[in-house]
Amino acid sequence: MAEHQKNVDAVTGVSTTGHEWDGIRELNNPLPRWWLWTFYACIVWAVAYWVVYPAWPLVSGYTSGVLGWKSRDAVEVQLADLRTQRGAFAEKLQQASLAEIEASPELLSFARAQGRAAFGDNCAPCHGSGAAGSVGYPNLNDDDWMWGGSLEQIHQTLLHGIRSTDADAHVGDMPAFGRDAMLPRPDIIAAADYVRSLSNLPVPAGVTPDLTKGKEVFEANCAACHGADGKGNIELGAPNLTDGIWLYGSGRDAVIASITNGRAGIMPAWGGRLDPTTIKALTVYVHALGGGK
Repeated sequence: MAEHQKNVDAVTGVSTTGHEWDGIRELNNPLPRWWLWTFYACIVWAVAYWVVYPAWPLVSGYTSGVLGWKSRDAVEVQLADLRTQRGAFAEKLQQASLAEIEASPELLSFARAQGRAAFGDNCAPCHGSGAAGSVGYPNLNDDDWMWGGSLEQIHQTLLHGIRSTDADAHVGDMPAFGRDAMLPRPDIIAAADYVRSLSNLPVPAGVTPDLTKGKEVFEANCAACHGADGKGNIELGAPNLTDGIWLYGSGRDAVIASITNGRAGIMPAWGGRLDPTTIKALTVYVHALGGGK
């Protein structure tokens, strides 16, 4: 690199910065005035923002700004406006029964809208935004309900939960037949093959199921809850094993795992977390998804 020397470029008439690389000199062109003024204006704006609005974090808080404005206050005003707009319908929704809500087009539309918002905030993390569920979390769009799909049954489930700490929660555990040494491994496998046959599921290659033995094991250990025909019992939360809908998977290994270790999924009781009107709206929304009875 040559020694830095400032001079004036003969072609452009602009002085150079003194930097030169391989014979190429850097021109010292000034920044455009509009750019400089915009840059200075941004600095002034930033300083003013620091003073006027909350900006600087402190040890136990933050600077409040000379206006005293808070985003939380703005949200509370918006929520108050929303409650005012919803007030009339919310009052009607609170007083109406579930059947009356479904019979009124206006109340039904309002309840579904409110229920959809509540579902997204509280239920979607487990059941999915479209309520299609996943392994261990029921699909709320189909017509398969372990604890019943009527308005009253859905309302009961939402209020008190399933195997929750609520005294009125649904309770019905499936025993861990293998883990607790209630059945030997061969009997569990035979029962799993028989249960899968109830839904006409394909038999894996190389497997020869002993359905006679499996039926014997099923009748002796499983029929008390799932019924002799395997169609379940909503009073006990025992699912229908003949409809091809499997909460924990229908594969042979998955069914064997269910019988071996048992299943006892938990749903929280929303009665202590959401207000009664919101739970009503949620009930109507879930019932209207397509699987409500």
